[in-house]
Amino acid sequence: MRNVFDVLKERGLIAQTTHEEEIRELLGKEKVTFYIGFDPTADSLHVGHFLQMVVMKHMQDHGHRPIALVGGGTAMVGDPSGRTDMRQMMTTDTINHNCECFKKQLSTLVDFNDGKAIMVNNGDWLLNLNYVDFLRDIGACFSVNKMLTAECFKQRLEKGLSFLEFNYMLMQSYDFLMLNREYDCKIELGGDDQWSNILGGIELCRRKDQKQVYGMTFTLLTTSEGKKMGKTQKGALWLDPNKTTPHEFYQYWRNVDDADVIKCLKLITFVPMEEINELAKLEGKEINEAKKVLAYEVTKLVHGKEEADKARETAEAVFGKGAVSENMPTTEIGAAEFGDGMAILDVMMAAKLIPSKGEGRRLVQQGGVSVDDAKISDINFMITKDMFEKGEVIIKKGKKVYHRVILK
Repeated sequence: MRNVFDVLKERGLIAQTTHEEEIRELLGKEKVTFYIGFDPTADSLHVGHFLQMVVMKHMQDHGHRPIALVGGGTAMVGDPSGRTDMRQMMTTDTINHNCECFKKQLSTLVDFNDGKAIMVNNGDWLLNLNYVDFLRDIGACFSVNKMLTAECFKQRLEKGLSFLEFNYMLMQSYDFLMLNREYDCKIELGGDDQWSNILGGIELCRRKDQKQVYGMTFTLLTTSEGKKMGKTQKGALWLDPNKTTPHEFYQYWRNVDDADVIKCLKLITFVPMEEINELAKLEGKEINEAKKVLAYEVTKLVHGKEEADKARETAEAVFGKGAVSENMPTTEIGAAEFGDGMAILDVMMAAKLIPSKGEGRRLVQQGGVSVDDAKISDINFMITKDMFEKGEVIIKKGKKVYHRVILK
């Protein structure tokens, strides 16, 4: 079996390592326990987390043991990394609920059976710490001067960094120390924005226990322009089908920029590199074939084959034949609410096709809205009852977003 380090590197997943040759050698000669942290700031993981799940599966498939560390303790503080503002405080009940949701989603890729992977909550050791003891034992190992040079703190200093958040690095570093002591965890993995926190944990293990541990970060999921992927008009691209439907999820990847499709195939699918290299040769309109592979494979990993098949069928029905599919995103509007008719902007708001009427007016004025294949140019256009003769009305936004409206 190939060394997983080579697999991750070939696919462009590795951003930085603390000891590249030592890490590669370690991963090649023994079963290594490693961890990735997930702070439960919502009740669903999003596509940024999905890349981390893919790394965990690559590692597990090559014989290594993942620890999924959920931050029941650190979420009480909030990680300043990659943030321009302070995270909102959450209650313990909310955090615990979110942790439960995470395990279910992580299990779609990571095998937790028979101890092949474990989920640990850092609240188990962080929430009952004695503050003075912690400061004397752990705080003494950190230099404030050195911490202030960390990228995660530097970008916050101008707007203001709370002392609460300043503690985060100590807490995450303490996680690595505890996991090393309890589970012989030797490597911490994380997004590249976690580099400073990972270094803190490695240094703490060395100073407290004279143990050599390692860190590795992976590439952040960004566009060719350097912007984070996974942002939609409705917000984040969630893994929860109730927050982002499988169809919407599929369409997001089907519509990625040409420049991003091969990178995404490498980072967030398990399509063999030989096949990806062949897809990379496609040019012009043929690139759409690579996008179809990307959209199907990622949707299958997150939502299962059945939902991926439905999403692909819907896309092909709408874009290929101009037909209507029953799997198309649908909004039902009550007859009482609809009355004799509703303005196009009100219907689009009800269908969550637009975030505001201002945005809707702009789309209509720019020729970006059609109703049953007829382009709408009047912002006051009314959708009336007699338009539902076939039982539905199809609204098209832009070139690729179709939505079915039904009266009930």
